[in-house]
Amino acid sequence: MIIHVVQPGDTIYTIARQYNTSPQKIITDNELQNPNELVVGQTLVILVPDQVHTVQPGDTLENIAQRYGTTVVELLQYNPQITHADAIFPGEQITITLAQEKRGPIYVIGYAYPHIDRTVLMKTLPYLTYLTLFTYGITPEGNLIEIDDEELIRIARDYGVAPLMLISTLTEEGTFSNELAHTILNDQDVQNNLIENVVRTMREKQYYGLDIDFEYVLPEDREKFVAFVQNMTNRLNEEGYTVLTALAPKTSADQPGLLYEAHDYPALGEASNRVLLMTYEWGYTYGPAMAVAPVNRVREVLDYAVTEIPREKIYMGIPNYGYDFILPFVHGVSRADSVSNVEAVQLAAEVGAPIQYDEVAQAPFFTYYDDQGRQHQVWFEDARSIEAKLDLFSEYGFEGVGYWNVMRYFPQNWLVLSSLYDIAKLL
Repeated sequence: MIIHVVQPGDTIYTIARQYNTSPQKIITDNELQNPNELVVGQTLVILVPDQVHTVQPGDTLENIAQRYGTTVVELLQYNPQITHADAIFPGEQITITLAQEKRGPIYVIGYAYPHIDRTVLMKTLPYLTYLTLFTYGITPEGNLIEIDDEELIRIARDYGVAPLMLISTLTEEGTFSNELAHTILNDQDVQNNLIENVVRTMREKQYYGLDIDFEYVLPEDREKFVAFVQNMTNRLNEEGYTVLTALAPKTSADQPGLLYEAHDYPALGEASNRVLLMTYEWGYTYGPAMAVAPVNRVREVLDYAVTEIPREKIYMGIPNYGYDFILPFVHGVSRADSVSNVEAVQLAAEVGAPIQYDEVAQAPFFTYYDDQGRQHQVWFEDARSIEAKLDLFSEYGFEGVGYWNVMRYFPQNWLVLSSLYDIAKLL
């Protein structure tokens, strides 16, 4: 795998010649909508095949995988142009292996809402270990507010992806309720009812495990939250399920703030089978312009986390989105718009803005003026920033990463990930 950064004068044809590949392969792998409108500073991922198979009449992905001692899922990873397992044609070139040596295994969580576009879902599943469905709600009595998840669970399992159920205290208004959390954590009858409802639902719907996402828990409920997670883990482990707890991105044990105070890293790390560090949202909707997950800030969280939680239990969060900020920032007034990483590059092309790269944050950005004369700054992720985050994963020796979220397809992320690692499958 090569990450090419577009330079002035580059065209898709000159880049293809530089790397001895075809323009069409670069276009297809990176899903370029306008290959004749490259942006200076844009990244392109160049896959370097080691072994290639030319499809013959009667070939299927299953018999090709058998012939080369690989799997259909791995063929889908290396050949993103194949949208369905039966959509291959005589004469088509299929990559069997890449020239790059892998770093080792990685476990990958992708978070999705039930309304995810099914095409996006099926293109993403080859790269996932787990699919976490966001989110089951909870009533004050400990009953579950169900979601339409049965089709997603079935599709995930078809791709060998383990479905994770997620429970949270998110309200219909889109905010986390610490009052609801307080009720659940302090009423043992409610808590027991919730645990049994979770067990029943997981059995009925064939979930693989549970993801607990309780945010903004009241500081006085800190120990009660640990006890709840321990109770849930004990019960689910008896049934053969695994439990993961999402943790706020802390840099110290006594970090102030409602988001952080009730998240006791060592205690929750011990009470859970795994934890996800939510290492994103430094740049956020109501904040000043900056990277969503600047590597220097992420590293501060990781440095603290490994002093409190075994590395093999940790999953590092990675954002799959960016923000379009209006400058200057006005506290309480400014509001950024979320953009996908693909949309960000398309926007840069439309406004004629070269893409820059912040070496400290390890993130791309660009500035432009809108038709009202307002200055904007857009921060997002590209192949370089994804590789930088995956470098952290390898450096710290974690078990996996978790993407928030996989609703919008980002081709370059999956090209980089599958080139560097063997993606673990549990089913």
